[in-house]
Parts: sequence; C-alpha cells; structure tokens
Amino acid sequence: MKYSEEISNKLNELLIKNYDAEKGYLNAIDNVDSDRLKMYFKRRASERSDFAKELRLEILRYGEIPEETGSLKGTLHRNWMSLKSTFSSNNEESILEEAIRGEEASLDEYNDLLQERHLPPSIDSLLIKHKNAIQAAINTEKVHEELVS
Repeated sequence: MKYSEEISNKLNELLIKNYDAEKGYLNAIDNVDSDRLKMYFKRRASERSDFAKELRLEILRYGEIPEETGSLKGTLHRNWMSLKSTFSSNNEESILEEAIRGEEASLDEYNDLLQERHLPPSIDSLLIKHKNAIQAAINTEKVHEELVS
C-alpha cells in the first residue's frame, strides 16, 4: 500500500467517526427538552460537520476518495441513544452520558492516530486541533451532566 493511500485510509476512519458524531448530536437534539442543550448539540453537530469537511479536503489532497457516510456502529449507537432516552427517567442526563461516551471513543481514535509519527505536519496540526475541541466538548458535557443530574 502506498503512503498516500495509507494516510487516506486512516483519515477516512476519522471521517466516518465525525459523520457518526454529527448524526449523533443531531439525534440528541430530538431527544432533549432543554433549549440550551438543543443549541449546544447543534453547535457540536456543526463542529463535527466542519471536521468532516476538513478531513475530506485532506483525503482529496492525497488523491484518494473520501467516505460518504457513517458506520453501522454509529447508527446502532444513535438508535441506542433514542431507545435509552425513551425509557430513562432523566432523559437529558442519559443523552449526555452517551454523548460523553461517544466523544471519549472519538478522542481515543484521534490519540491513536496522533501516536503515529509519520504524519505530515499539516495533518498532525489538524488532528491536534480536532482533538482539543473534542476534549473541550467532553469537559462541557460533563458540566452539563452535573447540572441535569
């Protein structure tokens, strides 16, 4: 496998995770009552959409084809979030718990890729920017979770 294809494959994995996260946040909007949380989830979905666009551009720069959709695992997670919120006594808390769990999984994916030392500097800095924003989202979601519990 050539170098550009190897990097693109790894970026495509993150791209799929960002599609999944964006859809998850859009799904969360429909499962909470708080206008403040709806706006927060809308901002997170928009941020993940932006991440996906940036990753798509990097993949295209390497002459490879970006993925177009999310994963089956992401679909299952969103369905679980909806089902859990239906039966939960504290809907917003359970949605925030799932959002945190999803973001922590994303953070792990970014950290794993950043451990590889052969990434071009432009990709490295892009991934660090995304990782820092995801960590900030986790911190904010934990605060929101404390407020609704």
